[in-house]
Amino acid sequence: MPTTASPFTDIALARRSPRQFLPAPVSPSDIRGVLEDAQTAPSNSNTQQWTVHVVSGTARDALSKELLRAEEEARTSPDFTADYGDGVYQERAQAQAAGHYRARGIERADRKGRRLAVRENLEFYGAPHAAFLFMPVIGDGVRTAGDIGMYAQNFLLSLASRGLGGIPQTILGFYADTVREFLGVPEDLKLLFGISFGTADRTAPVNEFRRGRVPLHQSVVLHDTPGVLDGQ
Repeated sequence: MPTTASPFTDIALARRSPRQFLPAPVSPSDIRGVLEDAQTAPSNSNTQQWTVHVVSGTARDALSKELLRAEEEARTSPDFTADYGDGVYQERAQAQAAGHYRARGIERADRKGRRLAVRENLEFYGAPHAAFLFMPVIGDGVRTAGDIGMYAQNFLLSLASRGLGGIPQTILGFYADTVREFLGVPEDLKLLFGISFGTADRTAPVNEFRRGRVPLHQSVVLHDTPGVLDGQ
């Protein structure tokens, strides 16, 4: 007998990464609820190595100004590399960027328009809140980064379950020193990425853009697990 979709499936399918938000702040109870949900994420030996800073209001506005100034002065300071390689992952990233710019009505040759679109990242796409996810680097840092990813997914799905939206932004990690200095974060905590969040503007054309996913057979290899990918 086929199974029916669960509420979790509905939430997972409903989750999007909006690129334009309404300015109204999220209620304190909802922010606390999202943080509590995120805190239930699994971690290696239950180490829970995430440190999360949330900015809102005047702090959010002031940090955005600092990030924009850092961008203007080309003061990047990433704690981690951000590279897609030369193969299929680069192709997917380029396809994503092309679709995003088309949704914004920005031509490939429009360098000014593309830069303004990039700078909107540093304005948190108008979202009233942003969360910055910091981690200690122990060993090569890979296991901790994986734990942070699970925390972030809980965070994003909790937002979606409340009718809210969030977008994880690697670019916020490009200005790690700027963020650390502004927030008073010690140097030994590294910024992996940030999440801008709030209520998505459902009237914004850019939020109508849907990002596809590759079919399962391109990313899953089954061993003695028959029937799962039949018909693909």
